[in-house]
Amino acid sequence: MIDSIQALFDDTLKDTYNAEKQFLKGMQKLMKASQTPELKQAFEKHIKETEGHIERLEKVAEMLEIKPSGKVCKAAQGLVEEAEEDLGEVQKGPLLDAIIIACAQKNEHYEICAYGTLIAWAEQMEMKEVLPLLQETLEEEKAADRSLTEASTSVNAQANQEGRATLR
Repeated sequence: MIDSIQALFDDTLKDTYNAEKQFLKGMQKLMKASQTPELKQAFEKHIKETEGHIERLEKVAEMLEIKPSGKVCKAAQGLVEEAEEDLGEVQKGPLLDAIIIACAQKNEHYEICAYGTLIAWAEQMEMKEVLPLLQETLEEEKAADRSLTEASTSVNAQANQEGRATLR
């Protein structure tokens, strides 16, 4: 039962931990399906960062003496399932990469929200020892989102061009 902000923090930490693990597996699939070298590189970098996010969450949990596992993040589960469905609807090429970017950014936005919330609660409860770990991860999530946005500029233009050529 969640009856305090501490319990809410603990529950959200577990939820975020599970989300990171699910998104890690999902990102590996997205990377394999992507065609653009720039996009593959962005995924490779963020996969390594995500492994670090998981380790940081484990460290935060250890510092707070809670077990980070045991909860399934249904939002992450839904986003991963939606991405898998989307991958099956489009042939390889720029349009597929555009969908891959959109799916990955949905994940990033979820994580940005989760870490922002954890940071706000940690600040409220004066958990100064865990703040740097959470803030570092939040900054990496924001950077990953920016990287995907940059990659989307050329990918979306190519997908649009390809779509126009098909219509003619």
